[in-house]
Amino acid sequence: MSIILIIILGVWLGYTLYQNARVKKAATYLSNDEFQKGMRKAQVIDLRESKSFKDGHILGARNVPFSTIRNFYGQIRSDLPVYLYDQGKTMSKRAALFLSKKGYREIYILKTGYQNWNGKEKKNNI
Repeated sequence: MSIILIIILGVWLGYTLYQNARVKKAATYLSNDEFQKGMRKAQVIDLRESKSFKDGHILGARNVPFSTIRNFYGQIRSDLPVYLYDQGKTMSKRAALFLSKKGYREIYILKTGYQNWNGKEKKNNI
């Protein structure tokens, strides 16, 4: 029983390392400060669903929910840097891999996600 568990754990760890290597090839992780410095010259994309976006988002961000990115990625210009974020960074990593396959080259991910954002925000108080 323990051998099977070790094999499963080893396969899972290998897959995780492989995925992380693919993401690092497709995108660059940025700290809050680096993200804030470069975002004026980039397209800031919030990958969370609309309700979360309306509850609060990075000032200047555009909402393209991850669930719709396959249909609406054409609205994101490939000739400008793309700054991605979500609550953590899970969806950002998946979106970065997808956009990279579609020919986007300057892709950046907010390393700490929106949950640890310390910059300017916009909140809709409804």
